[in-house]
Amino acid sequence: MTTPEAVGKLLYTPTEAARALGMSRSTLYVLMANGKVPSARIGASRRVPVKGLRRYVTALSADASEDARPAAPSPRQQSLWR
Repeated sequence: MTTPEAVGKLLYTPTEAARALGMSRSTLYVLMANGKVPSARIGASRRVPVKGLRRYVTALSADASEDARPAAPSPRQQSLWR
């Protein structure tokens, strides 16, 4: 049988999640409020699923790679090149 230690944490407190992402707790709360980082309320506590953190980081990576692509030249730029 698998012990809980072998599985690892599935939910982080906001402080732990912010630390894992390398940001402030306040920034994490803003991301949670905007729906960019999922969270769940358990009683009076808020918890952040590890899978949600991974999805957020993956989305950041995808956005960064799209930003790295050169943009198509605007019509004005094209007319200047002619």
